[in-house]
Formats: sequence, structure tokens, C-alpha cells
Amino acid sequence: MITELAQNEYNPYYLNYIKKAKHDDIVLGLQHSKEEFASFVTNLPEDKWLFSYADGKWTIAEVMQHLIDTERIFSYRALCFARNDRSALPGFDQDDYVPYSNANKTTKKEMLADFLAVRESTISLFKRLTPDMSARIGEASQSPMSARAVGYIIPGHQQHHFEVINERYL
Repeated sequence: MITELAQNEYNPYYLNYIKKAKHDDIVLGLQHSKEEFASFVTNLPEDKWLFSYADGKWTIAEVMQHLIDTERIFSYRALCFARNDRSALPGFDQDDYVPYSNANKTTKKEMLADFLAVRESTISLFKRLTPDMSARIGEASQSPMSARAVGYIIPGHQQHHFEVINERYL
């Protein structure tokens, strides 16, 4: 299905994330990436939770909260598009969210529970989308986006940050 995405279903900015999605089946991709990331976070040493590799860079806790926040926003977008809501949805500035997230005061266990709850909700949404619903296109951040593009962006975005954490934090 990834190969079925047309260029008008997403802003080119998201192509890198879409390419990092590992499954053509959206639900399987969301489930697999949930399990992979949950295992990674569970096994992450506690002393790395609040580690940042450079001044001004996020801690791993903040990266995790960013993934959760982004998934919530993108899942809402997919829901709106699937339901044929024609409202232009706003963008969001990820850097503005972090200082107000309280991520560095949240335990790894609490954050993981939140991540798993959000992902289960996302999986439930995509399980119920018909092919027609999934292909519907709306507008977010002044660009077109389909519900199914969101289904690839979410695990691809997670994979991107997984790679960054492995390269720069561990």
C-alpha cells in the first residue's frame, strides 16, 4: 500500500518518514512498531532517561513525549480526513510543546503506559477505516494529507527518532 500513496496525499516533507515505515499494512506496521519501541524503552537504562547528547537538545524523555504528542495530533488528523471533515487543520510547533510537556518529571513507566495507550487508540482507529475512508484527503499545515499517509507517517516518524536515539544518545 505504501507504493499506492500518490504524491498529492502528503507534503514532501513527510516522505522520509513514509519511507521508514516497515510494513505495507498500516495496522501491522503500527502494531510492530509499538512492540519494538516498547521493548526498547523497557530495556533503556534508567540513567539514560534524562540524558541529552548536547546543550539545547531534548532528553530521551522529551523525545518520547514528542512521539506521543505527535501521534495524538496525527491520529486526530486521520480521523478528521476519514470522516470527510473539510476543515483546514493547523500545524503545530514541536519545539513549543516540549517546555510545557513535563516530560522530564514523568517516569519511564508512566510514559511507556501513555505511549501504549495512545498507540492502541491509533491502531483501533485504523482497524476501522475502510479503504475509501483511508484514501480521503484533507488539509493539515496548509498541505494535503490522506488518512492512510498518516498511518505510515506515525511509525516512520517513530523509526526516525529510534535511529536518532541509537546514534546520538546511547
